[in-house]
Amino acid sequence: MSEVFQKASAAHRAALKLANATTESKNSALLKIASAILKNKETLLQANSKDLKAAEFLLSKGKISNSLFQRLKLSEDKLNDIAKMIRSVSELEDPVGKTLYAVELDHGLDLYKVTCPIGVIGAIFEARPDVLPQISALCLKSGNAVVLKGGKEAKYSNEAFFEVIREASEGAGVPIGWMQLIEARREVKELLKLDELIDLLVPRGSREFVKYIQANTNIPVLGHAEGLCHIYVDVDADIQKALKVCYDAKVQYPAVCNAVETILVHKGIAGQFLELLGKSFSSAGVEIRGDERARKILPWVKRATERDWHTEYLDLIISIKVVDSLQEAIDHINTYGSKHTDSIITENRRSALHFLSEVDSSSVMLNASTRFSDGYRYGLGAEVGISTGKIHARGPVGLEGLTTSKYFLLGDGHVVADYLGPKAKPFTHRPLKKRWLDVQRELSQVVI
Repeated sequence: MSEVFQKASAAHRAALKLANATTESKNSALLKIASAILKNKETLLQANSKDLKAAEFLLSKGKISNSLFQRLKLSEDKLNDIAKMIRSVSELEDPVGKTLYAVELDHGLDLYKVTCPIGVIGAIFEARPDVLPQISALCLKSGNAVVLKGGKEAKYSNEAFFEVIREASEGAGVPIGWMQLIEARREVKELLKLDELIDLLVPRGSREFVKYIQANTNIPVLGHAEGLCHIYVDVDADIQKALKVCYDAKVQYPAVCNAVETILVHKGIAGQFLELLGKSFSSAGVEIRGDERARKILPWVKRATERDWHTEYLDLIISIKVVDSLQEAIDHINTYGSKHTDSIITENRRSALHFLSEVDSSSVMLNASTRFSDGYRYGLGAEVGISTGKIHARGPVGLEGLTTSKYFLLGDGHVVADYLGPKAKPFTHRPLKKRWLDVQRELSQVVI
């Protein structure tokens, strides 16, 4: 029996117990995890320094990008933010046990549809050490066990986070084995085969990596292959507003999936806007690649090719295209975009509604930076990832995206035969005001 199988089996066993944990016990554990992270800052930063030292060598050899190196860095402020994030998750409403549907089928025969944990989440993520505590916190609050596999570049940071969180949570009464860590790449291949133990995979990484996961497992996969985000600057845009939003969406943090990669500009505003945008981006060290019409206004920028419209740069690079109309911008986004996040800058409400309605992405925005597409900023506490699919969950996936549902039918000797034939009893199908939590309280007080 392999180590991966043993770890997945332990998580599966723990998930059955964790699914029935009380809100109070989960919140208490989360608060203890947050405190443990603050208490162990020095240990976590020392572990991170080992990763950074190894990454500096790889960066000097050109084997990793500067953006990946920047994502690896932890600091005291970032650890404070991680602890704050975990506390915010504890303050969110428990997603488990919510009544989605309650109906009386007949007198004494009541049906409830109720949210419940998915089970065991397999989380395979990029070299960002802050992802491990995010995913762990969300899985704990939603009652799911988790098997974690982080990027090898964050090996020591992930190990340190794992030990701090595991010790604090299990010490707070969370079922032993609820979180597991695997580290070797070969273990991922084995994990993909464990469809009887793993209920959902959440991969975060390159497009090629996500597609590999999707093609090599029977386990349901939730995630996105890339973040090719757009901003369309409409003819009726406020230019200062557009400059501010475009700058933030590209420069504030370019190495993430919700950074803008292509800016589309209406021809009626292109001359005035692009001259100002070119100066703004140049001062920030952004490489601009433009189509022919953009280069007539900014002749010093590089020529954009067809490949640029397909490219997620994750760097200080931007492609710019001048379009004839709002509809051309929408068509470009729906053709080249990754269904992640796209934004329109305009003061024309009719144009805004047209864009918001017709762009087929998981997040569509008006006069706002694409960088807002994030679980924490959306008030979800954190996120396990962003899903560009349309089944189960879409957009930033927080607590609700980590739940499914089950039906509870409560009867009193009812049988289907009574509802068939010429003397069949009718169903009442009457909505019930009582919620499942009320039923649970009643059942817990009944002594047989």
